[in-house]
Amino acid sequence: MNIREIQEEIIDEFSMFDDWEERFQYVIDLGKTLPLIAPEFKTDENTIKGCQSKVWLHSELQNGRIVFTADSDAIITKGIIAILIRVFSNQTPDDILSANTDFVDEIGLKEQLSPTRANGLVSMIKQIKMYALAYSAQK
Repeated sequence: MNIREIQEEIIDEFSMFDDWEERFQYVIDLGKTLPLIAPEFKTDENTIKGCQSKVWLHSELQNGRIVFTADSDAIITKGIIAILIRVFSNQTPDDILSANTDFVDEIGLKEQLSPTRANGLVSMIKQIKMYALAYSAQK
């Protein structure tokens, strides 16, 4: 699946819920399905700066595609990074770099977050794009 198809799938899933209480529960549930980062990658180097909670993001290039793993010490934040990993993991660096992130606005997530969490979301996206840029530059 390409990035836009995954984003559309997430938009459809969020549209099934009537209110934000149900959507936040879904975000929490998504966080529980997150492929966890290996303990040796829970380092300061892999910590996303700009997040209120601790968020670790690790990437590896496998067969030309970036595979992300992550974890967070906060349940909502863990769900948010799980959504982003679902969208961007197993994609090529160029596809990640050219992808837009309007789906975050389409599901209404950003406007439901506190300002610090919204900044954290932006920082997560920025870090994912930075990894993609670094791998793209290695070609």
